[in-house]
This record gives sequence, structure tokens and C-alpha cells, in this order.
Amino acid sequence: MAFTFIETIHNFFPMKHLTILVPNTQMTLSTISCIVGSYDIFSRANKYWVDNGKHPLFKVQLAGNAHQSEVNNGLLMVRPQIDISSVKKTDLIIIPSIAHDFKAITEENSSLMKWVVQQYTRGTEVASMCTGAFLLASSGLLNGRKCSIHWNSVEKLKTMFPQVDVKKDELITDEHGIYTNGGGYSFLNLLIYLVEKYYDRQAAIYCSKIFQIEIDRQNQSAFTIFEGQKSHNDTVIKKAQAYIEDNFSEKILFESLSRKLAVGRRNFDRRFIKATGNTPVEYLQRVKIESAKKAFETTRKNISEVMYEAGYSDLKAFREVFRKITGISPLEYRRKYNKEAL
Repeated sequence: MAFTFIETIHNFFPMKHLTILVPNTQMTLSTISCIVGSYDIFSRANKYWVDNGKHPLFKVQLAGNAHQSEVNNGLLMVRPQIDISSVKKTDLIIIPSIAHDFKAITEENSSLMKWVVQQYTRGTEVASMCTGAFLLASSGLLNGRKCSIHWNSVEKLKTMFPQVDVKKDELITDEHGIYTNGGGYSFLNLLIYLVEKYYDRQAAIYCSKIFQIEIDRQNQSAFTIFEGQKSHNDTVIKKAQAYIEDNFSEKILFESLSRKLAVGRRNFDRRFIKATGNTPVEYLQRVKIESAKKAFETTRKNISEVMYEAGYSDLKAFREVFRKITGISPLEYRRKYNKEAL
């Protein structure tokens, strides 16, 4: 009934057009979540405007160039409402997350991405959710631009698309009409962000309350699990990483470590940054803070105890580095992830 009403309104008052893409190939349940969440939240924002005496802002449609796409080996099927060839002009495109066979999926969806590029050059804005950034990056539209993605896919995206400026800690990026967001269900935060951008602040607040989504969240640092960037082939740097991870609570002198590995210090730093994306000092800090995070999550140790075990002796320095990496203070982190420690 609601959809019929909006269609009727559209006949009298022109609306913007939102196109939610349905990828051609094997999708995941996360893909379905992105599609359904986008449709649901924008439909609710439309209803909010109607209830407040305004006309619905968007006509929302699922579009693709396949008759239907299957999810999890046929568990579910998604059928686009229209073929993208019939969409001559749209105002906003949403690209949902995709399965993790990124190379195959980007190749099989190349025609969809060509259409996205054509629309973008005509003034359309584009938003990608989580691993949908791989599809968007394959179009070339992210070259030289900022991009957020799930922290667990950062290195893969950097490797496949080195021209993309990947922001591993930012939850949402907004640049030249292109939006991206981190991973998991943080696509909901992007949707609230887009509702505020296209509708208004009150519509965003309303939707955040109806769907119980935290508004104004901009960082995914607290959710990151640092596992060390090991997807490179520099065996010397891998030895250095192993040494840091085994000895992080001790004082590590990188001049001595580089000599032990028979590499000049300047060359050591250069190779370390190339292999991991971090300087040796940054890598050490991340290992230390990851150890502290696990201690806060699993023990009742106080902040000073955790600090010393992580290799810090200065509480102010520990707090500053912890906040820099996680986005919150040690005390906030412990309260968030360890109820027994309260």
C-alpha cells in the first residue's frame, strides 16, 4: 500500500531516484542486508517526510542486469525490479557489499560498473558499502580518492588497487559525490549519514531512533583487530615483525634490530613501510595496544597493570597512543568490552 501511494505521488511531484544495485554474481547474506537496509531506511525517511507534510524525496528501486542473483548457493534469490539499461538518469547509486572472491566478482560485474561511471559523469552520486568498495574501485572512480572499508579487507584493497587512498580507521568517507564506509553492519551508519545529507537532520535523527542506529559515528578504530600485515614476501621484514611481536613489552632498539638482520637502518625503515604500511615504531605501537585491548577484554587488571605489561611506563603516553589507535580511552574501552571489570 505504501509503495503504491508513493508511486501515485510520483506521478504528480517529481522525485529523486535512488538505485540500489543487485550484483550479478554470488552474493552473501551481508549483500542482502545492505540491499534490504537501504530500501527500508530510505522508504522510512520518505514516510517521515510525508507524515510531516512534505512530498517523498526518493523513488527507490533495485536494479541490475541479471534476471536474478542467488545468495549463498541458492539459499535466497534477489530479483532486480528493473534492468539498469532502462535507468537513464538516477541521483544516487548504492553498491552493496559483495562476496570475497573479489577478482572474479569485479570482472563479472564490469558492465554494471561501466554504467555507474556513466551515471557519475552525469552528476550522480555513488555510495559503496563495505566490500562493495572493490566493485567501485574496479571502475576507476576511487583512483586518488579516499575510501573506507572493513579493517580486515584493507590490505587486500590496497594490493588490488594501489591508487586508492584507503582510510583504515575512518568509518565513512565523503569526497566529490562518492561515499564509502567500513565493514559489517556499519553500512547502517552510512545510510543515516546519507539521510541527513539528502533529507535533513531531523529525518536522520528519526531514522536513527526507529532503527536504533547510533548517529554521528565516524570511526571504526575500536573494532579493529590488529593481526599484523603479513601478506607480503619480504622475509627479512617478516622476521622483524615476529621479533617485535615476541618482544613488544621490552625496549626494542630498531637500530640494533636492523643490524641483527643485516640491513641498513634507512633501508630497513623503507622496506618495513613498503611491506606493512607502518613504520617500525607504528607497528610496535599497534602490537602493544592490541595486547592491551585483549587484557582489558579478558582480565580485571587495572589500567596501570595493563600499561606496564604492554611495555609502557608513562600513563599519559599510554593513554595518548591508545586513544590514537582505538579512538577511545583505555577506561572507555574496558567499560565497553568487559562488564566483569566494572
